[in-house]
Amino acid sequence: MLNVGVLGAGHLGKIHLRLLNESQKYNLVGFYDPDVINGKKVEAEFGYTFFDNINKLIDAVDVVDIVTPTLSHFDCAKKAMEKGKHVFIEKPITNTLQEAEELLHLEKKQQVKGQVGHVERFNPAFMAVKENINNPMFIETHRLAEFNPRGTDVPVVLDLMIHDIDAILSVVKSKVKQINASGVSVISNSPDIANARIEFENGCVANLTASRISLKNMRKSRFFQKDAYIAVDFLEKKVEVVKMKDAPEKPGDFDMILQNAEGIKKQIYFENPDIAVNNAILDELETFADAINNNTVPVVTLEQGTQALKVALEVIASFQRK
Repeated sequence: MLNVGVLGAGHLGKIHLRLLNESQKYNLVGFYDPDVINGKKVEAEFGYTFFDNINKLIDAVDVVDIVTPTLSHFDCAKKAMEKGKHVFIEKPITNTLQEAEELLHLEKKQQVKGQVGHVERFNPAFMAVKENINNPMFIETHRLAEFNPRGTDVPVVLDLMIHDIDAILSVVKSKVKQINASGVSVISNSPDIANARIEFENGCVANLTASRISLKNMRKSRFFQKDAYIAVDFLEKKVEVVKMKDAPEKPGDFDMILQNAEGIKKQIYFENPDIAVNNAILDELETFADAINNNTVPVVTLEQGTQALKVALEVIASFQRK
């Protein structure tokens, strides 16, 4: 078992602490939080060992799980990696691209592994259909959330939209060509609602909308490709796969047949892939343990986390130019 320590005992940090404590792949050594009062409260309530010194915790573990505010991700990860520790970093990887690139350099120099907490990669609905998403040419995503003061220290692009940016980059095998975006600040000092149009060199276009001032929660993505339409509901963990194939010469009574202007007939059919029940946060943490133990590539590398951050920052820069 890998000895692990958690940095940060806020809302998400407590979830990580609970799951790591239950995991068969980790031994939870303890946690650090700069708020001593909160740290002692969490220790008293749950029994996890509280370290009042970040360096002492890092020295005592093999893996450091960083669940602190984004602004401190870089400093925490740098401390851990310089001591030769593997790091799991909640998304976004860092606050700036320069910080992320420095961590990439440290990862190679120190021969350690890193993973970024883009948890939607482990959403069972997305996992069930990812292999069916082949060369999509149009993608539409909506990630809407009711207002919550937690997370408003960063723009909605880094808070919410970056989930969809990462998922899209994982299935579109092409470089970003152009980005156009708009953002509006309604309640916060930073934008609360944003829309981005991302064009790729291969012709794919992705239209993303994210809001944290919605009246209802929604996390849906739609992928359109040749002969297929794939919809993923990340919130409800449901999928819809609609495909087309050449129509048979003698269609059945219940076959759905379409004919275009050229007279070509296609049959519409539906697929219902199995969706496994899982805990996405536990899965991302445990696959990182597997990558360390087996010396394999983590599912969401620091490089991929950096690319998602780069696109997110370009989205923000686009609407700041307007």
